[in-house]
Amino acid sequence: MPRDERMSPAAITPVLPAAAHGPRWRALLEARWQACLREVTELSLAYHVAAAADPGGAGDGAAHPEIRALLRRTVAARRKLANVEEALARLTAGTFGPCEQCGSPIPCGLLASRPETRYCPRCDHELVRTHALTGPEPR
Repeated sequence: MPRDERMSPAAITPVLPAAAHGPRWRALLEARWQACLREVTELSLAYHVAAAADPGGAGDGAAHPEIRALLRRTVAARRKLANVEEALARLTAGTFGPCEQCGSPIPCGLLASRPETRYCPRCDHELVRTHALTGPEPR
C-alpha cells in the first residue's frame, strides 16, 4: 500500500461493523439526504427559471452554455441524491457497510465522510482504473 494511502484518514480509522452503529449511520444518511434534496430542488428551480427566461430558445436553454452547465449540475445532484437513497435502502436491508465488490468492511472513516460509499478503497481504486481504461461502469 503506498504511503499516501496508509496515511489517509480512511486507512487509519478502525474498521468496525457498520451495523453496530445503525442509528448513527441512519442520522448521517438522513441529514445527507435532506441536504441533497435541497440542492436538487434549488438547482432544478434555477434551471427552469433560466431556461424559461431564454429569449430566443425553445424553453430548454440548450443554446446557452451557462444553462447547460446548470442542467449538468442538476443531473449530478440528482445522482448524488439517488446514491444516498440507495445507501439508506442498504442500511434498512442490513447490507450497509461491507464492500459490494469483495464483501470486506468499508472503513468507518470513509463511511463517515461519504456514507453513500459502496466499495472499499481497494475495489473503488480498481473500478476507477477499469473505468479509465474501458469506459463508464455503474457505481
